[in-house]
Amino acid sequence: MKKISKYENKNILVLGAGKSGTNAAKLLVKLGAKVLLSDSKPLDQITDKDKLEEIGVNVIGGKQSVELFKQNSFDLVVKNPGIPYDTPVVKKAEELGIPIIVEVELASEINSAELIGVTGSNGKTTTTTMISKMLNMERDNGKSSVAGNIGIPASTVTENASQDDDVVMELSSFMLLGITDLHPHIAVLTNIFSNHLDYHKTRKNYVEAKMRITMNQNNNDFFVVNFDSEEWRKLSERSKAKVIPFSRKNNSQDGAYESNGKLYFKDEYIMDANEIKIPGEQNVENALAAIAVAKIKHRSNAAIKHVLTTFGGVRHRVQYVLTSDGRKVYNDSKATDIEATQMALRGFNEPVVLLAGGLDRGYKFDKLVPDLKKHVHAVVLFGETKKLLEDAAQKAGIKNIKLVDNLDEAVPVAYNFSNPGDIILLSPANASWDQFSTFEVRGDQFIKDIEKLTGKKEER
Repeated sequence: MKKISKYENKNILVLGAGKSGTNAAKLLVKLGAKVLLSDSKPLDQITDKDKLEEIGVNVIGGKQSVELFKQNSFDLVVKNPGIPYDTPVVKKAEELGIPIIVEVELASEINSAELIGVTGSNGKTTTTTMISKMLNMERDNGKSSVAGNIGIPASTVTENASQDDDVVMELSSFMLLGITDLHPHIAVLTNIFSNHLDYHKTRKNYVEAKMRITMNQNNNDFFVVNFDSEEWRKLSERSKAKVIPFSRKNNSQDGAYESNGKLYFKDEYIMDANEIKIPGEQNVENALAAIAVAKIKHRSNAAIKHVLTTFGGVRHRVQYVLTSDGRKVYNDSKATDIEATQMALRGFNEPVVLLAGGLDRGYKFDKLVPDLKKHVHAVVLFGETKKLLEDAAQKAGIKNIKLVDNLDEAVPVAYNFSNPGDIILLSPANASWDQFSTFEVRGDQFIKDIEKLTGKKEER
């Protein structure tokens, strides 16, 4: 951990008492700051409230009001990434000229390790995990740790990181909007689709947020980019770093790529694509991105292959759950958009019974029709978008379509639709917030329902 003095005796407002906000507050106190933490939840619902107050944090619950600025003079605001910039309390801070950052920026300021940043619409967590596992191979000193949007507050990792370590930080578009000086030596862009437009308002804004991952890089750094879209290739030209492409479609041989079912790095054969333990085209792309980083960091082909042939996937991301009566069950609750579900479906050659549905964000599912037609023989639909998905399933010519109220009802219906040799796949193509607080809660519920139905336990 680097020792910095810039926050000594500074008055800092932390907005949001989630993991990142709580850990930011704790770190700021260690750095000598005077911290006020505000959350919209009532005080008795704020985790670690008593511990925070014990170390001197002033904790306020029940509201995040502009009144805070009338009662206090702040030098800095550290906000939860999910709080929009048009929220009154954030707008007021901007009007007053108070700098606004997020916890990952604070974490990067004390970081002594080499930083690898990973962003993209889909595949961030899997790619982040693959990279870290590869970097933990063949090393004599230090270790690689994951942090950030993957669910581990970055400040808890960088606080304990040394110059012998690597920190592989998953960075969401929300986080990237709140950085100023964060500087990854290696930045990875897995892909960009049209996500979170309710937050970013336009796709252009969303793309610009993603591209902030490379804004502080220079020609001593590396920018690993998916070259399977002309748009992404063009975006790479904006970086000052050395561009290292990866391509499942063999659009470039200057980095990592797939050709005739084999994976290469700059013409050097690594392994066959079908040896990757977790299925799907998306995971081939994730593996190629990880291979590019691993080769930049001088890992051997044997180390890379060992990780890719043994890594069983991240929970809720095309996660194998169990097999029952010849039916394989997969949990892909993290598929919160159409593209993620398309990628999941394309990973299976077996017939699929699909469970899908969730929050209505105002779009239709016609893009999903070809994949439904090719891979799916039955669908069970729930949530706000079930009627819209029913329309797509009908266009795909699927005969077995059932609409239910919730996931608990969907699981036994899906099982009854299935045959031995089928895949039962939860891949909702929608956010979870109509019925669940997070995609993790949704995925956990699916696993519980499957375990109850089959009498078997999830295979870890």
